Amino acid sequence: MSDTSAIEFVARDAKSGSAWRTARTGVGATGLLLGFAAAKIILQFAGIGSYGFFRDELYYMACGEHLAWGYVDQPPLIALIAWLARHLFGHSIVGLRIFPVLAGATVVFLTGIFARELGGGRLAQSVAAISVLLAPAFLAFDSFFSMNAFEPLFWLFCAWLVVRIVKGATPKLWLIFGIVAGLGLENKHTMLVFGFALAVGLLLGGEGRIFRSKRIWMGACVALLFFLPNLIWEARHGWPQVEVVRNAQLYKNIPISHLDFLGEQVAFLNPIAFPLWLGGLIWYFISSEAKRFRFLAWTYLIVLAIFMFLGGKSYYVLPVYPILLAAGGVMLERFARSQRRRTMALAYVAMIVAAGLVALPFGVPLLPVNDFLRYSRLLPYSSLAKTERDAVAVQLPQLYADMFGWKNMAETVAQVYDGLPAPDRADCAILGGNYGETGAIDYYGPGLGLPKAIGGHNSYFYWGPGGYSGACVIIFGEQSGEFIKLFGEVRQAATIVSPHAMPNEESVPVYVCRKPRAPLAVLWPQFKMII
Repeated sequence: MSDTSAIEFVARDAKSGSAWRTARTGVGATGLLLGFAAAKIILQFAGIGSYGFFRDELYYMACGEHLAWGYVDQPPLIALIAWLARHLFGHSIVGLRIFPVLAGATVVFLTGIFARELGGGRLAQSVAAISVLLAPAFLAFDSFFSMNAFEPLFWLFCAWLVVRIVKGATPKLWLIFGIVAGLGLENKHTMLVFGFALAVGLLLGGEGRIFRSKRIWMGACVALLFFLPNLIWEARHGWPQVEVVRNAQLYKNIPISHLDFLGEQVAFLNPIAFPLWLGGLIWYFISSEAKRFRFLAWTYLIVLAIFMFLGGKSYYVLPVYPILLAAGGVMLERFARSQRRRTMALAYVAMIVAAGLVALPFGVPLLPVNDFLRYSRLLPYSSLAKTERDAVAVQLPQLYADMFGWKNMAETVAQVYDGLPAPDRADCAILGGNYGETGAIDYYGPGLGLPKAIGGHNSYFYWGPGGYSGACVIIFGEQSGEFIKLFGEVRQAATIVSPHAMPNEESVPVYVCRKPRAPLAVLWPQFKMII
């Protein structure tokens, strides 16, 4: 079925508003949503291994080999999923990215179901699903393995449960809410922001009676129970997540104005879809039909304000947008009750689809890199996607630039390692400057005859120096110019050259260091880098 025929099909019941009547083809609303979810899977798989591992993926795989209740810069769930992916699908880029793709497809489907819960029919559900399916930022986040791919699913599922409860479903759903929210906290701590915004939104939206139910407090206790192991880990390790956030704001993230922050919301979600999600926000506030769902509008505004005014990255708000897009779908369906308006609505949805397809290469790496560079000069997404200082000078979007150079890096380090005398190799540590560089050795190294690497960046620091004496250390990457000062004998043995990589990874010297100022275990605190 073509995009146009699908749009025409889902609009046939717009006038009556029926969400359940099947069209002449026999395909119901749920079937359409499943079709959009399948389309999401197809789009993501089209570019699933085109470039290479993203920097953070290498780190998460390493965390998956050191399972714990917490890590310096994230809760434990992402490492557990990495471990599970490796054991289910093998140690490959496709295997690692299957779970993010499935999570993204589920978000597409659930956004349509959310629109149905708000009272939307086939048109509303399909427009909501399509808008998420083709949103550049959601395509990008589902193109690689990270916590960001799973976060929208946790937020949306929790919101759907609350809508069900507000509509009169059994309060026992709060227990399920607690489980989902608890898992969301083990995925990313920003789940706390959503939980806080949702609670305040319920109060501001006139749903304070909810808090008189003992089930909601039982659900909160369930969420806390899930979160407690990570909370204890954080406390025992001196709250490193707080240190990471503080250092990132000071030294790593690019500060942006509030106006730019809002502008990036529009760009990330497809500029043509801006009236849809803005209309959804307005619908929550002004429609008498949506009065009992008004708490969702307050939830969005609180989430937006927290991240915008407290220095969060602009993409931190993204998990809440399916809630607005679902409402926007309902609003559009209500608008399209006459033949003339239905035609206008179809034309608008066709514009969303066209703009989404134009921006598709910025979310999914479909094009060879040189073709993409030429294509990217026509659209502004490359500059919008740069959120860190190291990415300012790179031609590619930061997402793509961080997918280049890792295998070449490991191969160059292997050449240096193989060139050492056999007695040196027996006690030679390989130390990467940041977790991407260290993770590249951990992933590619075993196939090249290399030992596991060590490093001082984030959780690698807590994993320690690996029992090495420091008599011989291969040092490369970020901060290597400072690290080599801890040794009395230093020789540059090679330079890692990686076109298209991040600027700090394009030309990386590799040093062979000997005669440490002290045993490596004593020097280890000086390698610490928490950011």
